[in-house]
Amino acid sequence: MTNGSWLRDWQREARERYHSRNGGENGSFLVVATPGAGKTTFALTIAQDLIQRDVISNIVVVVPTKHLRRQWAEAGMRANIGIKLDHVFVNKNGAVGSDFDGVVVTYQAVASAPLLWQRFCTNKRTLVVFDEIHHAGDGEGLVWGDALKDSFEAATRRLLLSGTPFRTDGKPIPFVTYDEQRRAAPGFAYDYGMALTDGGVVRPAVFPAWDGESQWRRSGQMAVTKVALSDTDKGTVPPALKAALDPEGDWIPSVLQEAHEALMQMRIDTADAGGLVVASDQFAATAYARILERISGVPVPVAISDEPSASDIIKSFAKSSTPWIVAVQMIAEGVDIPRLGVGVYASRVRTKMFFTQVVGRFVRMRGEEDLTTARVFIPSIQPLLTFAHDIEKTVEAVLAEEEKQVREAQVSDTGGSGDSLFPAYETVSSSVATHHATIASGSAFTTEQLQFAGQTMELSGPAPASVTREYVAGLLSAAGALHANSVPQQAVASEAEPLGDQKKRLRKLIHRKVARLAMLTNEPHMKINGDLNFQLGDAVTVATLPSLEKRLAIVSNAVKEATKK
Repeated sequence: MTNGSWLRDWQREARERYHSRNGGENGSFLVVATPGAGKTTFALTIAQDLIQRDVISNIVVVVPTKHLRRQWAEAGMRANIGIKLDHVFVNKNGAVGSDFDGVVVTYQAVASAPLLWQRFCTNKRTLVVFDEIHHAGDGEGLVWGDALKDSFEAATRRLLLSGTPFRTDGKPIPFVTYDEQRRAAPGFAYDYGMALTDGGVVRPAVFPAWDGESQWRRSGQMAVTKVALSDTDKGTVPPALKAALDPEGDWIPSVLQEAHEALMQMRIDTADAGGLVVASDQFAATAYARILERISGVPVPVAISDEPSASDIIKSFAKSSTPWIVAVQMIAEGVDIPRLGVGVYASRVRTKMFFTQVVGRFVRMRGEEDLTTARVFIPSIQPLLTFAHDIEKTVEAVLAEEEKQVREAQVSDTGGSGDSLFPAYETVSSSVATHHATIASGSAFTTEQLQFAGQTMELSGPAPASVTREYVAGLLSAAGALHANSVPQQAVASEAEPLGDQKKRLRKLIHRKVARLAMLTNEPHMKINGDLNFQLGDAVTVATLPSLEKRLAIVSNAVKEATKK
């Protein structure tokens, strides 16, 4: 088994748990990991392990959309994995070429020929990977469920993946274990909050919610109903939302205008940042694209899952710097474009699972230095507001905990917490530095105490070079004879964290605080960082530890003030 040095911490932990449990109960193991966390890489690594251990000789990956077939095949070909998957296979072929390690198919293809896939598993030792297995529990997935059981019960191993927790309100999904509350019981879970805490995995997200008045009438009636989106209830949400999302009305064009302006603002810092509109159907998607073309002045591609060209359209958009793409809801879950930063939720689906999956399209980070805060524009209706609020609460809690840990880890005083990010003055000069304290042998000594220790040394006559003022101050302190004006003793860790690690941790938190401030103030990251550099006289990349602490205090205070507005 390879060392998996390319894996993230959660992937390594899940990998160890998977093998320690020998693939789970009856050979089935469920992993629930937040969208963007890297489930595909994890699953392919497990497949690679099982091939190397001679546990399996064949792989079948089952996915909900055609676009994901190519995505899995491309992921398998990465140098550190090297698994060849046939993504163009069709049932009538009957067999997969011997130069492939396996095949990627859709749930729909399996449901249409369960005996074929049963034969695949019977003839070879097979690992079946179910991508987004929750799809087998709703809608046409109820039909898929029976086919999955018939097709893959004979498989050697089954690895189930989902981007969000799910439950059964009807017929259980095959190979999934449920708890007493009918919730799926994962063998390993990695949620959005955990990913946000780890850093470098997912971005924070915010949700501009847009209100507006919808008008509609019942068929055959003259009376018009008018209601604001924020005032809708269970009975009025469907018609009100349908009216708001109608491209012939004023609501959706105005939201697309706002979203485009937000994207242009984001592109000041990230030149290739992209936007995605998730539409309910093909008609709406095409109309939204035309509106965005009028707003942006450039062509807007439309990706529709039923069309053969959808995968090529998405792939082309992912590699370009084109600002916008529109997709119908069926394909939104399969879109994997890390440069996406702004989204418009223009779907009539109001389930937490689908909402979470859509948000997952925007939170995948492009590396630890990615400062982007995703912005997903939503209608001001329940339960979308509740879903969005829960995610924002997670972001705030994680940032608060990170800041707490950073501050607790620092020995020196951060200072400057009362400064404003944009002060109404400019720096003129500063005084000569004065000593505050020296940390030595687990204690902090003031200037006066060290001077007293020096005077004591002079009275005692010549001393070896190894005997310093700090050493003498420590002896005097232990004897209770140290000069007055002492400061409280401060414990210093026996194994101090390297300075480089301290500064890296601070820079990371500052980056995320700046991203939060940019979202709240609508100011580009570049301008905020430029103002900080001017005020502090250095850049974050070369700043000293005290300067970084000062920077964190300033930007934290600015976030606090901006939140009040």
